[in-house]
Amino acid sequence: MNRQPAIRNREERATARPAHAPLDVQNFIDSQKFSPYQWIVLALCFLVVAADGFDTAAIGFIAPSLLDQWHISRAALGPVMSAALVGLGIGALVAGPIADRIGRKTVLVLSVFFFGAWSLASAHANSVESLTVLRFLTGLGLGAAMPNAVTLMSEYAPARIRAIVVNAMFCGFSVGLSIGGVSSAWLIPHFGWASVLVAGGLGPLVLTALLVLLLPESAQFMVVRNRPAAAVAKVLRRITADPRLADCSFVAVDSSELDSDRSALSIVLSHKYRLGTVMLWLAYFMGLVIFYLLTNWLPTIFRDAGFDVRHAALMTSLFPLGGVVGNLCLGWVMDRANARHVISITYVLAATLVLLTGWRIGGEAWLGVLIFLTGTAVTSAVTSMSALAANFYPTRSRATGVAWMLGIGRMGAVTGALAGAMLMSMNLPFGAVFSLLAAPAAVAAVALGAMGLRDTKNALHAVQPVLDAQAD
Repeated sequence: MNRQPAIRNREERATARPAHAPLDVQNFIDSQKFSPYQWIVLALCFLVVAADGFDTAAIGFIAPSLLDQWHISRAALGPVMSAALVGLGIGALVAGPIADRIGRKTVLVLSVFFFGAWSLASAHANSVESLTVLRFLTGLGLGAAMPNAVTLMSEYAPARIRAIVVNAMFCGFSVGLSIGGVSSAWLIPHFGWASVLVAGGLGPLVLTALLVLLLPESAQFMVVRNRPAAAVAKVLRRITADPRLADCSFVAVDSSELDSDRSALSIVLSHKYRLGTVMLWLAYFMGLVIFYLLTNWLPTIFRDAGFDVRHAALMTSLFPLGGVVGNLCLGWVMDRANARHVISITYVLAATLVLLTGWRIGGEAWLGVLIFLTGTAVTSAVTSMSALAANFYPTRSRATGVAWMLGIGRMGAVTGALAGAMLMSMNLPFGAVFSLLAAPAAVAAVALGAMGLRDTKNALHAVQPVLDAQAD
C-alpha cells in the first residue's frame, strides 16, 4: 500500500498549524490562580524558613544553660551567638551568585542538608571554641538556603499577591522561633541543652528529602538559562493545563534588556540599581540589629528583670508570635500600596514601640502586649524587606540581589548579638536596653525613604526638556 499521500497530508497539516507566540513566564504565572502546586512550593519554603527560626531561638534559649554548665561569663557567649550569623552572611553572599548560575533548587537542597548535619554536630560540642566553629558551619548552610527560598517563592507567586505570599512564607521564621522557645522550655529541663540542637538538625535532614522530591526549579530561571522549552512547560503544567504550553517557546521579559554576559553581581551594583541596593542593605542591617539583639538576649533580659526561667521563655515567645500577624497584614498592604513606604512607616512604628516597652508602664500583662506588638512591627518590617528586594531586581540577578541584602544585613545580626553581650555585661536596666533600639529603627526608615531619590531625580530629568521648551 502506498502511504506517501497520507504522510504528506500530515506533514502539510503540521506545517500549516499556526505557531504560538513566545510566552512570557512571569506574565503567565501572574494570569493564573494560585494553584495547589504553588501551595506545595509555599509549604516547603515555609519549612526552610521555620528551620532558620528554630535555630535562631535555640541558641538564645540554651544560653542560660551554657552559662551554668560551662561556668563562663555572658561576654564569652558573644562569639557563640554571633558565629552562626557570620556564617549566614558569608553563606548568603556566596550562594546568591551561584544560584543565579546553577539554579535555585540545587543550592537550596544542598544548603538545607549541610545546615542539618552541622546542627547535629553542634549538639556534641564540649567547649565554647568547638561550639563557635560548629555554629559558624551551621550558619553557612542556612545562609545559603534563605535567599533561594525567597527567590524561588517570589518567582512562583503571581505579582498581585507576591508580597503577601512571600511574607506568609516568612511566617515560618516566627513559627520556628516560637516552637524553639516552647520546645526548649520542655527539652532543656528533661534532656539538656544539646537536645535542642539535635531537634534542630533532624528536621532539616528530613526536609532535604522532601525538597528533592517535590520542589521544582524556578521556571523563570530555566528560561533565562536557556533550558529546554519542554522542561519549562512540564513545570508550568503543574500550575495549570493551559493549551498554550503545547509546542511553545518561552521568554523572560524582565531580563531581555540586560547583557547576558554581565555577571549577576555587576547588575546589582550597576548605576540603575546601586542606590536602591545600598539603601536596602542599610535598612536590613539596622532591622536585624534590633531583631537579633532581642531574639538572642530577651530570655536573659527578662531573667535580670526578675522573671524565672519559665516565665522568661514564655514572655520571649510572644515576640516572634507578633511577627506572624504582622507579616500577613503588611504583605496584604504592600500588594495594594507602595511597598517601600509601607515598610518605612512600619520601622517608625517599631521605634515608637521599643520606646514604650522600655518605659515599662503597667504590669506584666501590659508588658506582654507591648512585647507582642514590638515583635509584630520589628519582625514584619525585617521580613518584608525580602519581598521588596525580590521585586526590585530582575530575574537574571534576583537571587544575587536578595542574597547580598540578606548577607550584608546579617552583619547587622552579628552587631546585634555582640551589642547585646556588651549591654548585658554593662548591667544596663531593662528600659535603657529597649530605648537604645529606637535609633536603628529610625535609620532604617530614613534609608527606605532615600530609595525614592533616584526615582525623583529621573522624573525631574524627564520633565526638564518640557519646562525648557515652555520657557522658550
